[in-house]
Amino acid sequence: MSEKETPLTEAFFYILLSLRKPNHGYGIIQEVEHLTNGRVVLGPGTLYGALQTMQKRDWIRIYSQDTESRKKKEYMITELGKEAFEAERSRLKELLDNAKLMEEGET
Repeated sequence: MSEKETPLTEAFFYILLSLRKPNHGYGIIQEVEHLTNGRVVLGPGTLYGALQTMQKRDWIRIYSQDTESRKKKEYMITELGKEAFEAERSRLKELLDNAKLMEEGET
């Protein structure tokens, strides 16, 4: 199974979702928390470990970097990242569709 076909962790899923437009680390944390109504709160270790892994897989890239203040980096999803995200979205849709079919069959 390739990395693109491997199910994403929830953190990876939401990080990729939040990078549909350029975003920095703290912005990603805020957006994921907002999208999940506070259910998912990414810690810095989880976030930056995931960002590093996704960069190695070429799923995200650095969009811009402020070399002055705190060296704030903005990240952006790549085409490979979009493919990995879409594969996971399709996998999750299949799960939900099958669960719905089973529920309908039981009524």
